[in-house]
Amino acid sequence: MFGLDKKDTTLLLVVALLTLLAPFILNPFPTDSGLAQFNAGYPDLMQRFVIFGIFAIGFNILFGLTGYLSFGHAAFLGVGSYSAVWMFKLLSMNIIPAIVLSVVIAGLFALVIGYVSLRRSGIYFSILTLAFAQMSFALAYSVLTPITNGETGLQLTLEDPRILGTSATADGSIPVTNLFGLEMRSATDLVIGPWSFTFSAGYYVCAIVMLVAFYLAIRIFRSPFGMMLRAIKSNQNRLNYTGLNSRPYTLAAFVISGMYAGLAGGLMASMDPLAGAERMQWTASGEVVLMTILGGAGTLIGPVLGAGMIKYFENIFSKINDNVLHGWFAWMPDGIEDLTVAIIHPFIGKGWHLTLGILFMLVVIFLPGGLVEGGQRIMRLFSRKKATKDDKSKAKQPAE
Repeated sequence: MFGLDKKDTTLLLVVALLTLLAPFILNPFPTDSGLAQFNAGYPDLMQRFVIFGIFAIGFNILFGLTGYLSFGHAAFLGVGSYSAVWMFKLLSMNIIPAIVLSVVIAGLFALVIGYVSLRRSGIYFSILTLAFAQMSFALAYSVLTPITNGETGLQLTLEDPRILGTSATADGSIPVTNLFGLEMRSATDLVIGPWSFTFSAGYYVCAIVMLVAFYLAIRIFRSPFGMMLRAIKSNQNRLNYTGLNSRPYTLAAFVISGMYAGLAGGLMASMDPLAGAERMQWTASGEVVLMTILGGAGTLIGPVLGAGMIKYFENIFSKINDNVLHGWFAWMPDGIEDLTVAIIHPFIGKGWHLTLGILFMLVVIFLPGGLVEGGQRIMRLFSRKKATKDDKSKAKQPAE
Protein backbone atom coordinates (compact mmCIF):
# COMPACT_ATOMS: atom_id res chain seq x y z
CA MET A 1 0.00 0.00 0.00
CA PHE A 2 1.28 3.49 -0.97
CA GLY A 3 4.48 1.89 -2.25
CA LEU A 4 5.38 0.59 1.22
CA ASP A 5 6.00 -2.93 2.44
CA LYS A 6 3.74 -4.61 4.96
CA LYS A 7 5.73 -3.52 8.02
CA ASP A 8 5.90 0.15 7.02
CA THR A 9 2.25 0.18 5.96
CA THR A 10 1.26 -1.18 9.37
CA LEU A 11 3.37 1.47 11.08
CA LEU A 12 1.81 4.24 8.99
CA LEU A 13 -1.72 3.00 9.71
CA VAL A 14 -0.99 2.76 13.44
CA VAL A 15 0.37 6.31 13.52
CA ALA A 16 -2.63 7.53 11.52
CA LEU A 17 -5.05 5.80 13.89
CA LEU A 18 -3.35 7.17 16.99
CA THR A 19 -3.24 10.66 15.50
CA LEU A 20 -6.87 10.76 14.42
CA LEU A 21 -8.09 9.34 17.75
CA ALA A 22 -5.82 11.60 19.82
CA PRO A 23 -8.72 13.60 21.37
CA PHE A 24 -9.94 10.34 22.96
CA ILE A 25 -6.53 8.85 23.78
CA LEU A 26 -5.16 12.00 25.40
CA ASN A 27 -8.25 12.52 27.59
CA PRO A 28 -8.39 9.27 29.60
CA PHE A 29 -9.64 10.85 32.84
CA PRO A 30 -13.06 12.43 33.53
CA THR A 31 -13.08 16.22 33.65
CA ASP A 32 -14.18 16.27 37.30
CA SER A 33 -11.50 13.76 38.35
CA GLY A 34 -8.42 14.72 40.29
CA LEU A 35 -6.36 13.03 37.57
CA ALA A 36 -7.81 15.33 34.89
CA GLN A 37 -4.62 17.33 35.49
CA PHE A 38 -2.87 14.78 33.26
CA ASN A 39 -5.30 15.08 30.34
CA ALA A 40 -3.61 16.51 27.24
CA GLY A 41 -6.43 16.40 24.72
CA TYR A 42 -6.99 20.10 24.24
CA PRO A 43 -6.39 21.64 20.77
CA ASP A 44 -3.38 23.87 21.45
CA LEU A 45 -1.31 21.08 23.00
CA MET A 46 -2.32 18.48 20.41
CA GLN A 47 -1.27 20.91 17.68
CA ARG A 48 2.11 21.28 19.37
CA PHE A 49 2.48 17.50 19.50
CA VAL A 50 2.12 17.08 15.74
CA ILE A 51 3.92 20.29 14.71
CA PHE A 52 7.01 19.49 16.75
CA GLY A 53 6.66 15.92 15.55
CA ILE A 54 7.14 17.24 12.00
CA PHE A 55 10.11 19.28 13.19
CA ALA A 56 11.70 16.20 14.78
CA ILE A 57 10.96 13.94 11.80
CA GLY A 58 12.82 16.35 9.53
CA PHE A 59 15.74 16.67 11.93
CA ASN A 60 15.96 12.88 12.11
CA ILE A 61 16.45 12.69 8.33
CA LEU A 62 19.68 14.61 8.79
CA PHE A 63 20.92 13.39 12.18
CA GLY A 64 19.44 9.90 12.23
CA LEU A 65 20.53 8.94 8.71
CA THR A 66 23.77 10.85 8.14
CA GLY A 67 24.99 11.36 11.71
CA TYR A 68 25.44 15.11 11.15
CA LEU A 69 24.36 16.84 14.37
CA SER A 70 22.96 20.30 13.69
CA PHE A 71 22.48 22.78 16.53
CA GLY A 72 20.91 25.39 14.27
CA HIS A 73 17.66 23.93 13.00
CA ALA A 74 15.61 26.46 14.94
CA ALA A 75 16.71 29.03 12.36
CA PHE A 76 14.60 27.27 9.73
CA LEU A 77 11.68 27.00 12.14
CA GLY A 78 11.81 30.77 12.68
CA VAL A 79 12.23 31.56 8.99
CA GLY A 80 9.19 29.43 8.22
CA SER A 81 7.12 31.29 10.82
CA TYR A 82 8.15 34.72 9.55
CA SER A 83 7.43 33.72 5.93
CA ALA A 84 3.95 32.47 6.82
CA VAL A 85 3.02 35.61 8.75
CA TRP A 86 4.20 37.82 5.88
CA MET A 87 2.02 35.82 3.52
CA PHE A 88 -0.94 36.37 5.84
CA LYS A 89 -0.20 40.10 5.90
CA LEU A 90 0.28 40.55 2.16
CA LEU A 91 -1.80 37.93 0.36
CA SER A 92 -4.64 36.27 2.29
CA MET A 93 -5.45 34.34 5.44
CA ASN A 94 -5.53 31.02 3.58
CA ILE A 95 -2.88 28.79 5.12
CA ILE A 96 -1.89 26.98 1.89
CA PRO A 97 0.15 29.84 0.32
CA ALA A 98 1.69 30.57 3.71
CA ILE A 99 2.81 26.98 4.23
CA VAL A 100 4.18 26.70 0.67
CA LEU A 101 6.19 29.91 1.09
CA SER A 102 7.49 28.70 4.48
CA VAL A 103 8.80 25.48 2.97
CA VAL A 104 10.37 27.21 -0.03
CA ILE A 105 12.10 29.99 1.93
CA ALA A 106 13.33 27.56 4.60
CA GLY A 107 14.67 25.28 1.87
CA LEU A 108 16.59 28.12 0.22
CA PHE A 109 17.92 29.27 3.58
CA ALA A 110 19.01 25.70 4.38
CA LEU A 111 20.73 25.45 0.99
CA VAL A 112 22.91 28.48 1.78
CA ILE A 113 23.73 27.45 5.35
CA GLY A 114 24.25 23.81 4.41
CA TYR A 115 26.57 24.68 1.53
CA VAL A 116 28.89 26.46 3.96
CA SER A 117 28.48 24.26 7.05
CA LEU A 118 28.91 20.93 5.27
CA ARG A 119 32.46 21.85 4.32
CA ARG A 120 33.24 20.59 7.80
CA SER A 121 32.06 17.55 9.73
CA GLY A 122 31.75 16.41 13.33
CA ILE A 123 31.84 19.01 16.05
CA TYR A 124 32.95 21.71 13.59
CA PHE A 125 29.75 21.24 11.59
CA SER A 126 27.68 21.45 14.77
CA ILE A 127 29.39 24.67 15.87
CA LEU A 128 28.92 26.23 12.43
CA THR A 129 25.19 25.51 12.41
CA LEU A 130 24.90 26.88 15.95
CA ALA A 131 26.72 30.05 14.87
CA PHE A 132 24.40 30.52 11.90
CA ALA A 133 21.34 30.02 14.12
CA GLN A 134 22.57 32.59 16.65
CA MET A 135 23.37 35.02 13.85
CA SER A 136 19.84 34.54 12.54
CA PHE A 137 18.42 35.12 16.01
CA ALA A 138 20.46 38.33 16.42
CA LEU A 139 19.41 39.60 12.99
CA ALA A 140 15.75 38.88 13.66
CA TYR A 141 15.91 40.41 17.12
CA SER A 142 17.55 43.70 16.22
CA VAL A 143 19.07 44.30 12.78
CA LEU A 144 16.14 43.20 10.60
CA THR A 145 13.50 44.95 12.70
CA PRO A 146 11.60 46.30 9.62
CA ILE A 147 11.05 42.70 8.52
CA THR A 148 10.77 40.88 11.84
CA ASN A 149 9.47 43.65 14.15
CA GLY A 150 12.31 42.90 16.56
CA GLU A 151 11.62 41.73 20.10
CA THR A 152 7.87 42.46 19.78
CA GLY A 153 7.47 39.86 17.06
CA LEU A 154 5.72 39.98 13.71
CA GLN A 155 1.95 40.26 14.09
CA LEU A 156 -1.10 40.90 11.94
CA THR A 157 -2.70 44.35 11.89
CA LEU A 158 -5.83 45.91 10.41
CA GLU A 159 -3.62 47.94 8.04
CA ASP A 160 -2.25 44.85 6.26
CA PRO A 161 -3.22 44.89 2.55
CA ARG A 162 -4.12 41.20 2.04
CA ILE A 163 -4.65 41.68 -1.68
CA LEU A 164 -6.57 38.40 -2.14
CA GLY A 165 -8.54 38.67 1.09
CA THR A 166 -10.00 41.17 3.50
CA SER A 167 -8.03 43.37 5.86
CA ALA A 168 -10.82 43.34 8.45
CA THR A 169 -14.00 41.42 9.13
CA ALA A 170 -17.46 42.96 9.28
CA ASP A 171 -17.10 43.64 13.00
CA GLY A 172 -13.73 45.38 12.48
CA SER A 173 -11.48 42.57 13.77
CA ILE A 174 -8.54 40.84 12.11
CA PRO A 175 -9.56 37.84 9.95
CA VAL A 176 -8.82 34.33 11.18
CA THR A 177 -6.49 31.91 9.43
CA ASN A 178 -8.45 29.38 7.39
CA LEU A 179 -8.28 26.58 4.87
CA PHE A 180 -10.60 27.66 2.05
CA GLY A 181 -13.07 29.05 4.56
CA LEU A 182 -12.56 26.47 7.33
CA GLU A 183 -11.29 28.48 10.32
CA MET A 184 -8.34 26.96 12.12
CA ARG A 185 -9.68 27.93 15.55
CA SER A 186 -13.08 26.31 15.00
CA ALA A 187 -13.75 23.36 17.30
CA THR A 188 -16.53 20.99 18.30
CA ASP A 189 -17.03 19.58 21.79
CA LEU A 190 -18.33 16.08 22.44
CA VAL A 191 -19.53 15.25 25.96
CA ILE A 192 -19.88 11.58 26.89
CA GLY A 193 -20.85 11.20 30.53
CA PRO A 194 -18.12 12.76 32.69
CA TRP A 195 -15.71 12.94 29.73
CA SER A 196 -15.36 15.91 27.40
CA PHE A 197 -13.56 15.72 24.05
CA THR A 198 -12.65 18.62 21.75
CA PHE A 199 -12.23 18.18 18.00
CA SER A 200 -10.32 21.09 16.48
CA ALA A 201 -10.12 21.88 12.78
CA GLY A 202 -6.61 23.25 13.26
CA TYR A 203 -5.41 20.07 14.93
CA TYR A 204 -6.71 17.80 12.20
CA VAL A 205 -5.15 19.96 9.49
CA CYS A 206 -1.80 19.71 11.29
CA ALA A 207 -2.33 15.98 11.84
CA ILE A 208 -2.94 15.31 8.14
CA VAL A 209 0.16 17.31 7.23
CA MET A 210 2.17 15.32 9.77
CA LEU A 211 0.94 12.02 8.34
CA VAL A 212 2.01 13.13 4.85
CA ALA A 213 5.38 14.23 6.24
CA PHE A 214 5.74 10.88 8.04
CA TYR A 215 4.89 8.98 4.86
CA LEU A 216 7.51 10.94 2.89
CA ALA A 217 10.06 10.22 5.63
CA ILE A 218 9.35 6.48 5.30
CA ARG A 219 9.89 6.68 1.54
CA ILE A 220 13.16 8.55 2.09
CA PHE A 221 14.35 6.01 4.66
CA ARG A 222 13.63 3.07 2.32
CA SER A 223 14.92 4.69 -0.89
CA PRO A 224 18.38 4.31 -2.45
CA PHE A 225 18.97 7.90 -1.34
CA GLY A 226 18.30 6.86 2.25
CA MET A 227 20.69 3.92 1.88
CA MET A 228 23.36 6.32 0.66
CA LEU A 229 22.80 8.52 3.72
CA ARG A 230 23.21 5.47 5.96
CA ALA A 231 26.48 4.65 4.18
CA ILE A 232 27.68 8.19 4.92
CA LYS A 233 26.88 7.72 8.60
CA SER A 234 28.58 4.33 8.67
CA ASN A 235 31.89 5.42 7.11
CA GLN A 236 32.02 8.54 4.98
CA ASN A 237 35.74 8.25 4.23
CA ARG A 238 35.38 4.72 2.88
CA LEU A 239 32.47 5.90 0.73
CA ASN A 240 34.61 8.70 -0.68
CA TYR A 241 37.37 6.22 -1.51
CA THR A 242 34.97 4.38 -3.82
CA GLY A 243 34.82 7.50 -5.99
CA LEU A 244 31.42 8.73 -4.82
CA ASN A 245 31.07 12.36 -3.77
CA SER A 246 29.04 12.38 -0.58
CA ARG A 247 28.55 16.16 -0.30
CA PRO A 248 25.54 16.39 -2.67
CA TYR A 249 23.78 13.73 -0.61
CA THR A 250 24.48 15.40 2.72
CA LEU A 251 23.47 18.78 1.31
CA ALA A 252 20.22 17.30 -0.02
CA ALA A 253 19.50 15.76 3.41
CA PHE A 254 20.24 19.10 5.08
CA VAL A 255 17.90 20.97 2.74
CA ILE A 256 15.10 18.41 3.14
CA SER A 257 15.51 18.60 6.91
CA GLY A 258 15.38 22.40 6.76
CA MET A 259 12.21 22.26 4.66
CA TYR A 260 10.57 20.06 7.29
CA ALA A 261 11.53 22.64 9.92
CA GLY A 262 10.11 25.41 7.72
CA LEU A 263 6.89 23.42 7.35
CA ALA A 264 6.63 23.15 11.14
CA GLY A 265 7.24 26.88 11.47
CA GLY A 266 4.59 27.66 8.87
CA LEU A 267 2.06 25.47 10.69
CA MET A 268 2.86 27.18 13.99
CA ALA A 269 2.13 30.55 12.41
CA SER A 270 -0.99 29.16 10.74
CA MET A 271 -2.43 28.11 14.08
CA ASP A 272 -1.31 31.31 15.83
CA PRO A 273 -0.29 34.06 13.35
CA LEU A 274 2.65 35.40 15.32
CA ALA A 275 6.38 35.01 14.68
CA GLY A 276 9.10 35.95 17.14
CA ALA A 277 12.88 35.72 17.30
CA GLU A 278 12.69 33.37 20.28
CA ARG A 279 11.82 30.54 17.90
CA MET A 280 15.37 30.83 16.51
CA GLN A 281 17.20 30.59 19.83
CA TRP A 282 19.71 27.83 20.47
CA THR A 283 17.40 26.35 23.11
CA ALA A 284 14.83 25.54 20.40
CA SER A 285 17.54 23.77 18.39
CA GLY A 286 18.61 21.83 21.47
CA GLU A 287 15.02 20.83 22.10
CA VAL A 288 14.65 19.06 18.77
CA VAL A 289 17.94 17.24 19.43
CA LEU A 290 16.52 15.99 22.74
CA MET A 291 13.28 14.95 21.04
CA THR A 292 15.11 12.85 18.47
CA ILE A 293 17.54 11.19 20.88
CA LEU A 294 14.86 10.58 23.52
CA GLY A 295 12.55 8.93 21.02
CA GLY A 296 15.23 7.08 19.08
CA ALA A 297 17.54 8.61 16.47
CA GLY A 298 17.45 6.83 13.15
CA THR A 299 14.03 5.30 13.79
CA LEU A 300 10.84 6.36 12.05
CA ILE A 301 8.42 6.88 14.92
CA GLY A 302 10.99 7.73 17.60
CA PRO A 303 11.20 11.50 16.97
CA VAL A 304 7.40 11.77 17.14
CA LEU A 305 7.36 9.98 20.50
CA GLY A 306 10.17 12.17 21.79
CA ALA A 307 8.41 15.35 20.67
CA GLY A 308 5.20 14.25 22.36
CA MET A 309 6.95 13.42 25.64
CA ILE A 310 8.87 16.70 25.88
CA LYS A 311 5.84 18.81 25.01
CA TYR A 312 3.76 16.84 27.51
CA PHE A 313 6.25 17.58 30.26
CA GLU A 314 6.45 21.22 29.24
CA ASN A 315 2.70 21.83 29.16
CA ILE A 316 1.18 19.31 31.60
CA PHE A 317 3.80 18.20 34.09
CA SER A 318 4.97 21.79 34.63
CA LYS A 319 1.49 22.80 35.82
CA ILE A 320 1.58 20.52 38.85
CA ASN A 321 2.23 22.77 41.85
CA ASP A 322 2.23 22.42 45.63
CA ASN A 323 -1.52 23.01 45.85
CA VAL A 324 -2.15 20.07 43.52
CA LEU A 325 0.21 17.87 45.53
CA HIS A 326 -1.49 18.79 48.81
CA GLY A 327 -4.79 17.79 47.21
CA TRP A 328 -3.37 14.41 46.21
CA PHE A 329 -1.81 13.65 49.60
CA ALA A 330 -4.50 15.19 51.82
CA TRP A 331 -5.28 11.71 53.20
CA MET A 332 -1.85 11.60 54.90
CA PRO A 333 -1.12 12.97 58.38
CA ASP A 334 -0.15 16.64 58.19
CA GLY A 335 3.54 16.17 58.95
CA ILE A 336 4.01 13.32 56.48
CA GLU A 337 1.96 15.19 53.88
CA ASP A 338 4.20 18.28 54.14
CA LEU A 339 7.33 16.13 53.99
CA THR A 340 6.10 14.27 50.90
CA VAL A 341 5.25 17.54 49.12
CA ALA A 342 8.64 19.00 50.08
CA ILE A 343 10.43 15.97 48.59
CA ILE A 344 8.48 16.05 45.32
CA HIS A 345 8.45 19.87 44.99
CA PRO A 346 11.85 20.23 43.20
CA PHE A 347 10.73 17.86 40.45
CA ILE A 348 7.41 19.46 39.46
CA GLY A 349 6.18 22.89 38.41
CA LYS A 350 9.15 25.04 37.48
CA GLY A 351 11.41 22.07 38.21
CA TRP A 352 10.02 19.96 35.37
CA HIS A 353 13.33 20.38 33.53
CA LEU A 354 15.03 18.43 36.35
CA THR A 355 12.62 15.51 35.96
CA LEU A 356 13.01 15.55 32.18
CA GLY A 357 16.79 15.70 32.54
CA ILE A 358 16.84 12.68 34.84
CA LEU A 359 14.56 10.79 32.46
CA PHE A 360 16.80 11.72 29.53
CA MET A 361 19.88 10.47 31.41
CA LEU A 362 18.19 7.16 32.21
CA VAL A 363 17.14 6.70 28.59
CA VAL A 364 20.63 7.47 27.27
CA ILE A 365 22.27 5.10 29.81
CA PHE A 366 19.87 2.16 29.71
CA LEU A 367 18.10 2.63 26.36
CA PRO A 368 20.63 4.02 23.84
CA GLY A 369 18.04 3.48 21.11
CA GLY A 370 15.52 5.70 22.89
CA LEU A 371 11.90 4.97 23.69
CA VAL A 372 11.60 2.85 20.56
CA GLU A 373 14.25 0.48 21.90
CA GLY A 374 12.32 0.26 25.17
CA GLY A 375 9.18 -0.71 23.28
CA GLN A 376 11.10 -3.29 21.26
CA ARG A 377 12.53 -4.85 24.42
CA ILE A 378 9.06 -5.15 25.94
CA MET A 379 7.73 -6.76 22.74
CA ARG A 380 10.62 -9.24 22.65
CA LEU A 381 10.02 -10.08 26.30
CA PHE A 382 6.36 -10.87 25.68
CA SER A 383 7.13 -12.82 22.50
CA ARG A 384 9.77 -14.84 24.36
CA LYS A 385 7.30 -15.66 27.14
CA LYS A 386 4.71 -16.66 24.56
CA ALA A 387 7.18 -18.89 22.74
CA THR A 388 8.21 -20.53 26.03
CA LYS A 389 4.58 -21.13 26.91
CA ASP A 390 3.90 -22.68 23.49
CA ASP A 391 6.93 -24.95 23.81
CA LYS A 392 5.76 -26.17 27.23
CA SER A 393 2.26 -26.85 25.91
CA LYS A 394 3.68 -28.82 22.98
CA ALA A 395 5.90 -30.82 25.34
CA LYS A 396 2.86 -31.81 27.43
CA GLN A 397 0.99 -33.17 24.41
CA PRO A 398 1.18 -36.99 24.14
CA ALA A 399 3.05 -38.40 21.20
CA GLU A 400 0.89 -40.04 18.53
